[in-house]
Amino acid sequence: MSGRVYRLHSTLELPLEDVQDYFEGDPELPPEIEDVTLTRRNNTLILKAVAEDENLSKYTPTAQLKASVTETRVYEEEPPRAGGPWQEEEEEIPSELVEFACFKGDRETVLQNTALQYPMFLVLRDIARMSEKGTLTAIVEEEDELKATRIVEGEKRPASVEVVENPSQSQAEKNGVNWRDNEFISE
Repeated sequence: MSGRVYRLHSTLELPLEDVQDYFEGDPELPPEIEDVTLTRRNNTLILKAVAEDENLSKYTPTAQLKASVTETRVYEEEPPRAGGPWQEEEEEIPSELVEFACFKGDRETVLQNTALQYPMFLVLRDIARMSEKGTLTAIVEEEDELKATRIVEGEKRPASVEVVENPSQSQAEKNGVNWRDNEFISE
């Protein structure tokens, strides 16, 4: 399998426990990846690819996914909004603190290192399909073709790649004012 990741943007958030359970469940990984190791350093989770190819030098850094870990209070039901009718005795709504893995940022932030980068993108794509919050968008090259990926809240959505000759000019025509040809400005 060959491929390359050109653009990537992620706002994915999912419970850390779901990520850990996914990899403990022995998921089907791309053939170039033997395993994925999970390492936590303070509030950072690093998922590092272990290469199947033994010829890859042990000193070559393989691709890794990087996520920040945050704690969020999750309520069993919607908490009451402030400013509502005053109640003498408010019942406390059951809640718990849940750690979330947040894969947020562009390619260099979320998907680091070039060895096995495309196979690790495929792993991230599988994680995105499990996520109930956030979006993954990417432009990749698969078998000499550019392909767009867009996953929103765990669902694959239509996506396409548009190639334009002069992107800055087409954007200006749609959104901006052409000050050089503006009849209201005197010369």
